[in-house]
Amino acid sequence: MRLSPARVFPVTLLALALSRAAEPAYDLIVAGGSVYDGTGAAPIRADVGVRGGRIARIGDLSAATATRRIDARGLAVAPGFIDLHAHIEPIERLPDCESAVRQGVTTLLGGPDGSSALPLGPFLARLEKLPLGANAAYLVGQGTIRSTVMKLVDRDPTPAELDQMKALVAQAMRDGAFGLSTGLKYLPGTFSKTAEIVALSRVAAGAGGIYTSHLREEGLGLLPAVTEAITIGRDARIPVVLTHHKAIGKPSWGNSVKTLALVDAARAEGLDVMVDVYPYTASHTGLSVLIPSWALEGGRDSYRARVADPTQRAKMKADIVNAILTDRGGGDLRNIQFSAVAWKRDLEGKTLFDWCTQRSLAPTPENGADLVIEGQLNGGASCIYHAIHEDDVERIIRHPQAMIASDGRLSRPGEESPHPRCYGTFPRVLARYVRERHTITLESALAKMTSLPARRLGLADRGRVAEGLQADLIVFDSATVRDTATFEKPHAYPEGIPFVIVNGVVTVDAGRFTTARGGRVLRHVPTR
Repeated sequence: MRLSPARVFPVTLLALALSRAAEPAYDLIVAGGSVYDGTGAAPIRADVGVRGGRIARIGDLSAATATRRIDARGLAVAPGFIDLHAHIEPIERLPDCESAVRQGVTTLLGGPDGSSALPLGPFLARLEKLPLGANAAYLVGQGTIRSTVMKLVDRDPTPAELDQMKALVAQAMRDGAFGLSTGLKYLPGTFSKTAEIVALSRVAAGAGGIYTSHLREEGLGLLPAVTEAITIGRDARIPVVLTHHKAIGKPSWGNSVKTLALVDAARAEGLDVMVDVYPYTASHTGLSVLIPSWALEGGRDSYRARVADPTQRAKMKADIVNAILTDRGGGDLRNIQFSAVAWKRDLEGKTLFDWCTQRSLAPTPENGADLVIEGQLNGGASCIYHAIHEDDVERIIRHPQAMIASDGRLSRPGEESPHPRCYGTFPRVLARYVRERHTITLESALAKMTSLPARRLGLADRGRVAEGLQADLIVFDSATVRDTATFEKPHAYPEGIPFVIVNGVVTVDAGRFTTARGGRVLRHVPTR
């Protein structure tokens, strides 16, 4: 007997209704935790329901069904951390971003210190095809743009060259860059005058971007360098981040009092100036930071020729000795620790003092300077510089406009001897500066890692635990969370972060790093 359509229709509706009733209400429920929304507000005890990669409901979901339920009783639930200064250059080789994700980081901002992929569009298109463990966003680097147009020359750009650089900034902003970064301590950014940076920053500002600055100096020239960054913000009408803010070298210790006063004065004037900071008393950069920029102009062959000239070498050596005594060297060769040395792997983890000892040289600044010159001739190295005072670190962390950022590089155990910040930045803040030293409250620390950087980047759908936002979440134990990476043994994951969820995907599950990947490429949408 053939049924009429009128008789089939109610049966179909009933089957559909029964099918929907059997479906779980949520993909995931994080149940019973103390939920910190990331704004600095006190926590509430609640369940968090996730559906389709977004936070669908916050409240009592004890009667609701879910495909997966995580028991977060006795634990804290917070937004995933946003690392506003991340060296993610190895991301195509290490797309899982494990060293960052295990810290609770769910979003990484790459392209800092004036260096980035260029052109950005094709690069981001490649990343979108990779199984990313974290969300990836990018700045465009002024240094990369300048070297593309002008190479490593110490002169002002011609009008045509400046127009070409501005066009490259504009294209990068259209491709999805969140703003412009500079590395004015490094080549070729050190050759750029303020007016050049202002001109490029205006292009980024016109698209709604930000400006992050590795300052021209962080030691003896720190105060003029901060003033310059604020001037760029004022003249280009662009939000500014003084990135990895510090006062390095003994003569500069304590100067964070003055730099933070400059930030406060700028904000009182109506300028949008913020800082980011990492919780360590050591920096990490190239061996070349000890060498004067004039000696490096033009690249390796030009440097080699200057070293061969006795007069120029003597001048170069004097400048390096001064840097060892008053700047990154902190006055002691033991403060300069090798991290990555492709031409002499046995130096990794050792210091410039150790290298002098290996060579049967007295560990003097002068002998250290000779080895620095030699090391750069060999191809350079990356180094950790123990030359920051704890008081400055704490003072900057406490500042209301300070955000936490790692300045860390994506790392994998067994490769080189990286700075421990690559594995431990965010849990270190929670352990050392919240729980142990009471420098800031837990609520404040979480805001510095989540809602503040999200707002800085204009990420309206991340950085908070709120209904409708992307489900970037972490679950951690506020009583036990801690970093375990040290300068002696940097390849160590933190403890006390059992769950990390990226766009609703449980990536760290009961402390185990899974093969599940929820990361996405994030593109800034130009405002005009």
